[in-house]
Amino acid sequence: MRIRIIGTAWPFRGGLAAYNERLAKEFLSMGHQVEVETFTLQYPSLLFPGKSQLATWEKPAGLSITPTINSVNPFNWIRQGIRIRKQADDLILFKYWIPFMSPCFSTLARIIRSNRKSRVICIADNIIPHEKRPGDALLTRIFMKSIDGMVAMSSGVAADAEKFRNNLPLRLSPHPLFDDFGEPLPREKALERLGLDPSFRYLLFFGFIRDYKGLDWLLKAFSDQRLREFPVKLIVAGEFYTDSKPYLDMVGKPELSGRVVLRTDFIPNEEVNLYFCAADLVVQPYKHATQSGVTQISYYFSKPMLVTDVGGLSEMIPHNRAGYVVPPEPPAIADAMVDFFRNERKGEFEANLATEKKKYLWSNMVNAILEVFNETTRLK
Repeated sequence: MRIRIIGTAWPFRGGLAAYNERLAKEFLSMGHQVEVETFTLQYPSLLFPGKSQLATWEKPAGLSITPTINSVNPFNWIRQGIRIRKQADDLILFKYWIPFMSPCFSTLARIIRSNRKSRVICIADNIIPHEKRPGDALLTRIFMKSIDGMVAMSSGVAADAEKFRNNLPLRLSPHPLFDDFGEPLPREKALERLGLDPSFRYLLFFGFIRDYKGLDWLLKAFSDQRLREFPVKLIVAGEFYTDSKPYLDMVGKPELSGRVVLRTDFIPNEEVNLYFCAADLVVQPYKHATQSGVTQISYYFSKPMLVTDVGGLSEMIPHNRAGYVVPPEPPAIADAMVDFFRNERKGEFEANLATEKKKYLWSNMVNAILEVFNETTRLK
């Protein structure tokens, strides 16, 4: 098949880019032809909360990635849509995560589909965004009407999609393993490269820091007197995409003094394995969520996880097998962390992770996409 992936990829950085690039590699390994088209402009600088949108590393080897799409220029959408329509690819894939992209993606999709050959399928991170804005529902409805099918990465996303279009060919397939962030390292080697004291155990909060991800809850939980019984520190690794002051004020309180390691610049791809291999437990104390790529990095590195029972996170982590699923509140988060260290649960959880991670192969995601493609072909 001739497949074209439209969305975030190098020279842009972040989980969306890593996902699209890894998906392209999987299709290539199966013998398909794959082109990736990314943005010339993804977000206007005024709308981007971080320091930079661009990667500091070289283009991934073996991939055809071309920057062609301007997310805010309708003339670009029309021009590129007409060009891609003429290519008459078998399959067009969009990774949808935010309604801001709806005007661009829906215009492209409608123009491309008019060739009556290309099938347009969306891989949905979110249908209803975590941080809601006026007009989200309208923009999402417009996009949903422009596609032929969808693969949702959690049951909550699938349910949201059906609210907008209940006759859409749809499959559920969880986020696959993120297995392209380097090889596992011995804990001592990772700690040495990070300049961290090996006499401590480490919790890890990883990824862009947004309010909905619950870092404030984690800091409150980590203040629990019981956790001071153990030689444990918390690593916060990721760039602030929100006001940092409230969080830094919490870290500066006496009960957390010297117990939190802040690495709040963007973590480049080549350093991701260091943080996960240094950690004993990865904590995702989200206030609301659908799914998370952090979970799939944790699975790859066989790291136990603590997640709150929101969105699709509980679908990914069997409680007391691969980690903990707890109520979304600081006391419950603290209780689980205490149990982990007090009862030495690390080895038990890591052994179970070896079995659980087999559910999240990239071939499963590709098979789900192809099932939707085949269904859309029959419907046509």
